[in-house]
Amino acid sequence: MKAPADLAQLSDFFDRYGNALTSGDVASIANCYALPGMVVADAYSFTFASPAAVALSFLGAAATYDDQQIVAAHAQLLDVQQLSPALSLVSVLWEYLDSRGNAVPGERYSYLLRVGPGGPRITTVIATH
Repeated sequence: MKAPADLAQLSDFFDRYGNALTSGDVASIANCYALPGMVVADAYSFTFASPAAVALSFLGAAATYDDQQIVAAHAQLLDVQQLSPALSLVSVLWEYLDSRGNAVPGERYSYLLRVGPGGPRITTVIATH
């Protein structure tokens, strides 16, 4: 695991990312990504090279959160592996809350993050189980 200050920085980053996801703020979602970026799942992979491409990629996710009335997302950091001075692989379990205050089953992802002068940015998202 990383030092507590680094964990606080990662927690803050994922709080901002979760807020952007659940509010449908695709511009803020795009700002969380280093470019080019990649999403990898069992059945597909795609890349994006511009903030506009990131935003377009997440329009469907924003609609899904809205349909499920998800109003909050909390990232539980399960594991953090420091790969290099700038790169970390972070395993996350997302916990969701709907508009009635009910917990919604979460999802697991691994994020390859690059930390630069502007803080952490996602380079790769991997859907995990």
